[in-house]
Amino acid sequence: MTDYEAATAFIGEWGRFQQEVFFLLCMSIIPNGFTSLSIVFLADTLPHRCLIPAHVNLTAAWRNSSIPLEADSPSGTLVPSKCARYKLQDVLDFSDRGLLPGVDVNLSHVSTEGCLDGWEYDRSVYNSTIISEWDLVCDDRWKNPLTSSIFFCGVLSGSLISGQLSDRYGRKNILFVTIAVQTVATFLLVFSQSWVMFCAIYFIVGLGAISNYVTAFVLGAEILGQHVRTVFSTAGVSLFFAVGYMLLPLFAFFIRDWRMLSLGLALPGFFCVPLWWYIPESPRWLLSQGRVEEAEAIIRNAAKRNKIEAPSVIFSPLQIELQSDQRKAYNICDLLRSPNIRWLSITLWLVWNTVAIGYFALSLNTSNLHGNAFFNCFLSALVEIPAYTLSWVMFRWFSRRLSLSSTLFMGGLFLLLIQLVPANQIFLAITLEMMGKFAVTTAFAIVYAYTAELYPTVLRNTALGTCSMVSRVGSIIAPYFIYLRSYSVSLPYILMGSLTALVGLLSLLLPETRGMPLPDTITHMQRFPGCCQKKPNTLTQVEENENPAERKSLVVQ
Repeated sequence: MTDYEAATAFIGEWGRFQQEVFFLLCMSIIPNGFTSLSIVFLADTLPHRCLIPAHVNLTAAWRNSSIPLEADSPSGTLVPSKCARYKLQDVLDFSDRGLLPGVDVNLSHVSTEGCLDGWEYDRSVYNSTIISEWDLVCDDRWKNPLTSSIFFCGVLSGSLISGQLSDRYGRKNILFVTIAVQTVATFLLVFSQSWVMFCAIYFIVGLGAISNYVTAFVLGAEILGQHVRTVFSTAGVSLFFAVGYMLLPLFAFFIRDWRMLSLGLALPGFFCVPLWWYIPESPRWLLSQGRVEEAEAIIRNAAKRNKIEAPSVIFSPLQIELQSDQRKAYNICDLLRSPNIRWLSITLWLVWNTVAIGYFALSLNTSNLHGNAFFNCFLSALVEIPAYTLSWVMFRWFSRRLSLSSTLFMGGLFLLLIQLVPANQIFLAITLEMMGKFAVTTAFAIVYAYTAELYPTVLRNTALGTCSMVSRVGSIIAPYFIYLRSYSVSLPYILMGSLTALVGLLSLLLPETRGMPLPDTITHMQRFPGCCQKKPNTLTQVEENENPAERKSLVVQ
């Protein structure tokens, strides 16, 4: 497999076969864009106040004054309380006696109580969300960020199992199984009868969403040639994800009911079914499983579609013999087995975790920005288009390591600068936040492609899935970074900015992969600083450190 790219070079890099694979895999990513952040609209909090039952006989003056005023944060202006009302029995007594609020009765001396009869919601923007459906406000407001965290717990679980499943059962099979899981689960959200039921199904949505995203990413990276692979893994996948993200506020603008919105978000997934007959299995994966005839059949079909005559023998007998020895089952433990791959994995896990915190916290924060919620979400998605374009430019012409480090460091710097902006300079603060989102998004696209180049074929999907899984620890706690705004508006930006800048410096330790072929076995990986080891030159040394297939490869060399 060390000669895979040389053996398949005859089919070219951008024929009809590669074009179909490129665009069909990218199209399968679009539903992930609007599913991953749909909670922004499904669980947006409507303006609310305690409900005063209509049957309670109050005068107009007392009905209008039945809610106490409290200072709004951070402006400090007085607004009606969202979670308290004046004690209804006292208010009813004052009303019956003909007393006037603020004239005959000092309201500051009137006792208050919670919203014992529920809440009334301002439905001028949304007809309903899960917040208004199950009253997830006041004492139950902690359930709002937890809903997002449960979704990302599903994402974490999907990242853990999908990589190992696709390494074992094939990229294509797992891709379409997880697309079906995501689509059906999103459809089932419509029938949720309680918050607990919604969260249980939403967990499965997250599991399916990340699984098909990572699998599609790896499948494209393994089928496409080196230059097209760079475009696919940076600009291609990411831009189509951003298109889906941009469609989310469009869906939400026209569908203001959360159940109907869930239905609308589920329908595009059914259009992915016909793609089964057009997207092939990864020939690299087939070779790693010893299924050489199937791999050759796909390559010959690619040559036919590109109108190129295939040679009589594509893979040499030596390669076939090596592949028959490489049918070893790899798992997550192999990411920590040797010092080189262990330190590489730990460093990447820190990078992925921090990038996920920044990306998802800034994306979920759009509802807290001033202005229209739909426009803010669209703006947050629009920022990703130039970010993904820049990621492709940097990945195409610049060092992978420096590209990742610089974007992380600049993203952290922009977020740290927000605390220095005066409170009345709202648009400057929003601009710095969008610039931070731009830099973090660029880093997210780069780290996906960079990770795929650092790990070998036998571990690539497991490694990507594991990195994605570790990053979900960041996405799980990201909603609570936003929750810190209730203590200090600047606190989330200080924490995110500091973490992002520090990890940007740490990423300088990663090996460079620009211009290198994809590694197929563990012995072909780049070395992490401090873990360099002398290349084995005797069969005994090889036997002590590598598996039989790798021993044979080194002996032949």
